[in-house]
Amino acid sequence: MLLIPAIDLKDGHCVRLQQGDMELATVFSTEPAAMARHWLLQGARRLHLVDLNGAFAGKPKNEAAVKAILQVVQEFALDNDIEEIPVQLGGGIRDLETIERYLDAGITYIIIGTAAVKSPGFLHDACGAFPGHIIVGLDAKDGKVATDGWSKMSGHEVIDLAKKFEAYGVEAIVYTDIGRDGMMGGVNIEATVKLAQAVKVPIIASGGVHDIADVEALCAVQDEGIEGVICGRSIYEGTLDLNSAQLRADELSQAGSA
Repeated sequence: MLLIPAIDLKDGHCVRLQQGDMELATVFSTEPAAMARHWLLQGARRLHLVDLNGAFAGKPKNEAAVKAILQVVQEFALDNDIEEIPVQLGGGIRDLETIERYLDAGITYIIIGTAAVKSPGFLHDACGAFPGHIIVGLDAKDGKVATDGWSKMSGHEVIDLAKKFEAYGVEAIVYTDIGRDGMMGGVNIEATVKLAQAVKVPIIASGGVHDIADVEALCAVQDEGIEGVICGRSIYEGTLDLNSAQLRADELSQAGSA
């Protein structure tokens, strides 16, 4: 089980939102690259970046901050003689040219959310053009998918879209329960497991992580196909220690496979 620190970018700063509301943003750092280095030092094995301005604008808005983070990731790998930590990025990515530019810059996985729901042909083309690099982000409330920075409900069922996008060749699905995101009220385990059981591609859980109990609960069901969990407010406010939580997840994974 991968614990993946989230670095949400708004106006060049690292922030956290409550339930996707841009007006309810807490700034945790004015230097996202320094924050990325902090999580790498804490043992992060993947980073999750979101261009929040881009998600609302429909085009990249925090590219300079993303590139600064990638520079830190590359330097960290060189300094420690390790392979580069994968970085996944979502928010405002709506065309193949943008995907190619980010992959060339060093991003490992591109997350397509709103554009996947509104323009499934674009997601299909992206999976074909960049196999192994495309993750779909499904943000849902009560089983229905939301779009446009969560401001609109689509009416599509999460599982129906997940099966459709799996057939396109997505690498994984990031599943966010938007009713819980940024609220630290616990992960929606039931809905996450239900989705994981419906598809064969890995699921990355998101939204609601509060403490080690949430990590342990996810580890207990990881064999259903849950590969990782994105951690945001919990690691920034200190209710979850990233380093010890990842070690605990490793321990549980080893025990489960023994």
